[in-house]
Amino acid sequence: MSLELWLIYCVAAIGLSLTPGPNGLLSLTHGACFGFRPTVYTVLGGALGFFLLIAISLAGMGTLLAASERAFTVAKWIGAAYLVYLGVRVWRAPAPVVALTSQTVQSREARPLRMFNQGFLVAVSNPKALIFFAAFLPQFMAPGVPYAVQLAIFGGTFVVVEIVYELVLAVMAQRIAPSLARYGRSFNRAAGATFVAIGAALTTAGR
Repeated sequence: MSLELWLIYCVAAIGLSLTPGPNGLLSLTHGACFGFRPTVYTVLGGALGFFLLIAISLAGMGTLLAASERAFTVAKWIGAAYLVYLGVRVWRAPAPVVALTSQTVQSREARPLRMFNQGFLVAVSNPKALIFFAAFLPQFMAPGVPYAVQLAIFGGTFVVVEIVYELVLAVMAQRIAPSLARYGRSFNRAAGATFVAIGAALTTAGR
């Protein structure tokens, strides 16, 4: 993968992470309710879940690429269409709501393994995430590059971006949550428009 293509992927991964989703909201909620340190385990669990979904998606797309270039091209068009569809859905989505507590809660609910499991299960139990990665990753895959290399690049980049983003949410939970209720709809519209633009642009991009 060229540096230019990786930078594009990195920007797209940042945009995907910034879009409000189940794991981001979970980290925000846990940060508000339990504090930063316990939420680190939530973030790590979600990161492992996302890495697993990326591994599955890359394996499937890699098999498709090896089997048929035409089928892979069709998959790319379907993926671009899905990005446009997702952008429309994000545009129309209501502002996310996060319940805040007046004081940080310290209880058995904040045990490391429990927090880790919640983050992991929220990531892997969302079928939309798997569909998104299956639609998103083919735009950047390079024929002939070993699976392990692509997994390290795509999976590693996205996981690092997601971890940093969710940790920031956990740290700023008390300040960010009220703003989401006030400005979340505008943010959704900006993110949705970005995904529509990416999907439209990818239909004209060559490999």
